[in-house]
Order: sequence, then C-alpha cells, then structure tokens
Amino acid sequence: MASLSVKPGQRFTLPDWQNNSILISADAEQQRYNSHHIRQEGRALRNETGNHARWDEHNSRTQLKDRISTVDRWRETLARLLTEIELEIDALTKIKEAAENAIQAKNLCLDVAIECLTFRESRRDIDVVRDPVEEELLREVKVIEKTKKDLQQRVDDAFKQLCLLKEARQQLSSDYQHKVEALELDRQCVSFSPTSGNISFKVNPTRLPYGTTALSEWEQTSQRNKELAEGALKASVDLRGAITLTIAQTNNELDAQRIATEFALRKRIRDMEAALNELRWQEQNTLEEIAEVEEDIRQLEEEIRKRTLDLKVAHTRLETRTYRPHTELCRDQAQYGLTDEVQQLEGIIRALQQKRTQLQDTLDTLYRQLHRIQTDIGYKTNSLQLDNKCMDTRKKLVVPLEKFEPEVDAVNRTRNLPRNSQLELA
Repeated sequence: MASLSVKPGQRFTLPDWQNNSILISADAEQQRYNSHHIRQEGRALRNETGNHARWDEHNSRTQLKDRISTVDRWRETLARLLTEIELEIDALTKIKEAAENAIQAKNLCLDVAIECLTFRESRRDIDVVRDPVEEELLREVKVIEKTKKDLQQRVDDAFKQLCLLKEARQQLSSDYQHKVEALELDRQCVSFSPTSGNISFKVNPTRLPYGTTALSEWEQTSQRNKELAEGALKASVDLRGAITLTIAQTNNELDAQRIATEFALRKRIRDMEAALNELRWQEQNTLEEIAEVEEDIRQLEEEIRKRTLDLKVAHTRLETRTYRPHTELCRDQAQYGLTDEVQQLEGIIRALQQKRTQLQDTLDTLYRQLHRIQTDIGYKTNSLQLDNKCMDTRKKLVVPLEKFEPEVDAVNRTRNLPRNSQLELA
C-alpha cells in the first residue's frame, strides 16, 4: 500500500509567509524613499554648487577686468611720462650742447683778449702805459672767465639732471614693460573658459610665488616712479629755462669785438672731418663683421635644427624599440648604437648651442661698439655743423655780437623768459 512522501525540513506558517512579503514591501518603500531623498539632496547640492561656482567665476572675471582696467590706466600714465621724459632728455641734451658750444665760443674770445694783451706787452719805452684800451682788455678777461664759470656750472647741472632723467626713464620703462606683460597675462586669464583647449591641472596653483608683493607695495612703487619722473621733468624744465637765461645773459655781457680766429676754426673742422672719416671707416668695417657674425649664427642655428631632427629620430627609434615583445626586448648592438648616437647628438647640440651663445655675445658686443661709433659720429657731425656755422658767423664780426637764442624747439616748452633785448648787462 503506497504512503504519502513528506519532504523533511522546516515548515513556515502562513502568517510567516505574509509577514515576509509585508517586510519586503516595507523595505522596498523605505529604500525608494531614501533614494528619493538622496536624489533631491544631490540635485540641491548640484544647483547650489553650480550657482556658487558660476558666481565665483563671475566674481573672479570681474576682479580680473577691474585689475586690467587699473593696470591699463597706470600703463597709459607711464607711457605718457615716458614720452615726456624722452622729449625732455632730447631738449635738455640740446640745450646742454648749446651751453657747451657757448663755453667754447668764450674760449675763443678769451684767446683773442689774451693775445691782444700779449701783443701789447711788446710795446716799448714810453708807449708802455696803462691806457683805457688795456683796462678794457683786462676787464674783458675777467668777464669772460666769470661767464665761463657760470656756463660750466649750468653744464654740470644739466649733466646731473640728464642722469636723473635717464634713471627715471629706466625705472619707468621697466615698470611700463612689467605692466604690459601683466596686462597680457590677465587678458589671457579672462579669455580662459571651460571649453578652452589649453586648460589643465597645475601643481600647487595656490602657492605664493617667490617675490610676491602686497598690493600697497605695488601701488607705492608705481606712485613713486610717477612722482620721481614728474619731479625730474619739472626740475629739468626749470633748469633749461635757467640755462637759456644764463646763455643769453653771458652773451649780453661780452664785448662785440671778435678778432682773427679763422685758422683755429679751420683746423678744428679739418680735425673733425678726419675723425669722422675714421669713424665712418670703423663703422663700415664693423657692419661687415656684424653681417658675417649674423650669417655664422644663422648657419649654426640651421645646424642645430638639423641635429635636433636627428636627435628626434634617434629618440623615436629608441622609444619604438621598447615595444619589442618578450625576449626580443634585448640590449643588442642596435640599442647600444642608438644610445651612443643620442649621447653624441646631445653633446653636439650642446657644443653648437655654446658656440652660438659665444657668437651671440660677440654680436651683442659688436652692436654696442657700433652704437658707440654711430653715437660718436652723431656728436662729431653736430660739432662739425656748429663749427661750420661759426665760420659763416665770423663774416659778421665787423658788427657787435648778436644775442644768443638757442635753436632748440623744445625750449619753447619752458616758461616765458625775457628776450635778449630785455636783458641788461650785470
């Protein structure tokens, strides 16, 4: 007779089965609630951080634009001061040269007066008298020496002021260049966006770079450079006015008589022309040498470029051979040869670069020497023109000395000075 087979094991009751279903449903609802809550928090956080990030970026962009505006205003101020200083240096240099030429003219006057006195010492017997002519000549010597001393003092003052102007120009030029570079970098920063192709993570970007200064120090430096330049400009303008006045006064103090200096002027002109011819010959030779050095530098750079390409080939070969599989990745003769080639090429490139640096230093030295030669040619050309003008002016020596008025356009920038006709002898 068959019997019912009962599977051994635990048997749950119907309430247990129902409770398990209820528990699973409750857990599912709780998990969905928790998930919904977390999703809502994530959305809120995303909105909050997105708004905060956009505001921070907007704030940073606004601050960058404000900074660009501030630096650009300073740059315009420095550019204006640089222009004024350049004009002032040119004007003061011309008026200084005018004063030096005036001193040179006084030397001729002094030579004439002393020569006249020497001639008169040859008088004999009763004619050796202290007459009015000798008294006037002695008085003229004293006046000439006094005017030379006054003019030399003005020249020394002008030289010192030129040094101050050039120092101010150097500081302004450096500050101006720094601000131009800072503006370029800040404008580049403003142009960056999340879609820019050249953005990346940087190592410790929030560090304080070496040499970082405070904003107050930056403002003080710019203000100090501005005040230094303005002070130097004002002092130079005043000095130019004083030099112009001194030249006019000293010329009005001199007697009109000028005698027989044709020989000295012609000799001076011949010497100046010889010096100019020598300088022009030196200039031509220096220019030729500069051209040869520049050609050698170009050839060296071409050789460096070729050797660099060879080095890239060797590097690429070495890198490509690192992908050989298994035992094929061995240090064979080709590997040793490529390694030696890289080392040789690196040594060759270093030697070529060193020689290029030496040639560049030589070229810089030649350019400095060329600048010295050309500057000296300018000075001597100017002196030659002045001496030729003196030769033409000496045709008018039969009339009293004309009052001096410097032929310098920049002098008109000084305050209104009395004309020569308004100046009286001291």
